[in-house]
Amino acid sequence: MTTTLDTPSLDIIEACTRASLDLLQRNLTPHGILAASRTDAAVARRYTRIFGRDAAICVMAMCGSGIPALEDGAVASLDSLAAQQAANGQIPKYVDPDGLDADFWYLGCIDATLWWLIGVDHVRRHGRVGPSHWNMQVERAIGWLLAQEHQHFRLLQQNEASDWADIMPRSGYVLYTNALWYEVKRRFGLDHAEATHEHFNHLFNPFQPEMPKYHRARLLRHYARRGRRDPGLYLSFVNLSVVGHEGDVFGNVLAIQCGLTDKAMAYRIVETLSAANASVPYPVRVVLQPLSPQHPLWRLYMGRHQQNLVHQYHNGGIWPFVGGFWVMMLARLGLHEPAWSELARLARVNALDDWRFTEWFHGRTLAPRGMAGQSWNAATFLLARRALEGDGRAW
Repeated sequence: MTTTLDTPSLDIIEACTRASLDLLQRNLTPHGILAASRTDAAVARRYTRIFGRDAAICVMAMCGSGIPALEDGAVASLDSLAAQQAANGQIPKYVDPDGLDADFWYLGCIDATLWWLIGVDHVRRHGRVGPSHWNMQVERAIGWLLAQEHQHFRLLQQNEASDWADIMPRSGYVLYTNALWYEVKRRFGLDHAEATHEHFNHLFNPFQPEMPKYHRARLLRHYARRGRRDPGLYLSFVNLSVVGHEGDVFGNVLAIQCGLTDKAMAYRIVETLSAANASVPYPVRVVLQPLSPQHPLWRLYMGRHQQNLVHQYHNGGIWPFVGGFWVMMLARLGLHEPAWSELARLARVNALDDWRFTEWFHGRTLAPRGMAGQSWNAATFLLARRALEGDGRAW
């Protein structure tokens, strides 16, 4: 560990490492990792399930931990999701740990399949399975995704509110989803990865001087730019009628982490997010400019349970698990000293309320919200530390 952090910061990083490994082991079942610790509230909200996206992220931290139960649990988590794979190849949003139930969300859940594939690749490279393990399920999952790829843009298309931010009105071509799609293409050597990279940057960064060759891409670029200034970030989504300029922090972080940016764009994103205090006081707020009920993109479902109001939940809440990706991204860019400082702040937010590992916090009042004992909080903290220590198993 090479850092100039003070002793209290180093101590809390060590404490959070121990607490994270302990939480993952407590949330482990014979069939895989649960999204959150078992409480009455978690049972009522179905957090005691093996979620496609949550589990796959946790799998990358569990695999390579050196703890036998977690190493086995990484394989079991992917196995449980694969066992409930739909006939068309889709991986479920979540499965019951006893294999009795699989859910695919209201409008579909596109990113569970993407994260599952990333988790599979990670475990094949670093875990206790061979390179052909899950081959049939991988082929079907990729086929399902390819069926949703535009044949010229080479980007995935999706319904509204059908990824991790499942009560945000992002639809059409979505930044977060297509960053993961490029990562899947890169890991599995899929065709047209270069076209995905090219159109990703033209579509989500329409303010760049270079013009796309495809005439429909030029039209979408014109629609996206119309009446707007360059925000210094990628747009959160683009479709024929509207675009997302609320400042999707997770999507922009993943664009860097997945290798979609050049150096100049990567540093512009970091500067923009830093200037907006996205990681203050804790990493990280997931939207810079939350949507109010008066905003043209506001949807009635965003107010359901009073959950996705301004500065709350996906609409500007602070999510520590995304904070882990923020630290990984800083490490990828070689910004190691600020990344260590952010890792210490991430440890502090996980430690609140006696190591509650809270799901999310209000973006302004900092009130703790959501479930306790979130597995992916622990997982991305561990992955972030690995990234800073130069461990190739981190991502």
